[in-house]
Amino acid sequence: MRINDDLSRPVIVHAGRQDWVPSPAAGVDRRMLFRIGDEVARATSIVRYAPGSAFPRHTHGGGEEIVVLDGVFQDEHGDYPAGSYFRNPPGTSHVPASRDGCTIFVRLWQFRNGDDVQIVRQPGKGRKITPRPGAAAATVLFEDSNEEVRLEDWTAGADVTVENGRGLEFLVLAGGLRIGDERLEPQSWGRLPAGTHFAASVGPSGARIWMKDGPLLHPDVCRLPGP
Repeated sequence: MRINDDLSRPVIVHAGRQDWVPSPAAGVDRRMLFRIGDEVARATSIVRYAPGSAFPRHTHGGGEEIVVLDGVFQDEHGDYPAGSYFRNPPGTSHVPASRDGCTIFVRLWQFRNGDDVQIVRQPGKGRKITPRPGAAAATVLFEDSNEEVRLEDWTAGADVTVENGRGLEFLVLAGGLRIGDERLEPQSWGRLPAGTHFAASVGPSGARIWMKDGPLLHPDVCRLPGP
């Protein structure tokens, strides 16, 4: 299966308008944003856990990166309420579940070889930095020499420009904005190749944005199993 696999082209997906697609685990559904592969895939998705649902124990061969969008996501290591962010590097394993139901944003098989940094950021945690023009607050959730992951709050009615020298991926968590003729809302996801201009007009309720600045696919990304 291949979904939005041409990384040379800008893409915006309004996931909140998509139908849910069942996963192999009962009560766990998803909205697919990017995918290369079948059930084991290089993938970016919105995943919904019904109350009491769980996914079987699995090992992250290519790493996993998660933002909890609503509810409380859980595994045997702890509880992660809405606003939590974490990275499970290659080789880690867990049993993901949700007692009361939740929705998460998840990126799979997109870690670099040798990237073994494991991070759990509970809501509000991270390194506070000076926000860019048009933003009220900015928090760095993860940063190394290859990429930077931020959470930003953008001011209602502001115009925001983001430099794009390496590539950008973003998800609207709350509020809304416009990029050109596209009106983005919660669960709108976008990806822009390096050098593609990013300029947004923020809506009247402001916006909260998750954003990754880095190559859209690292040259040394973990290899998927198979021939």
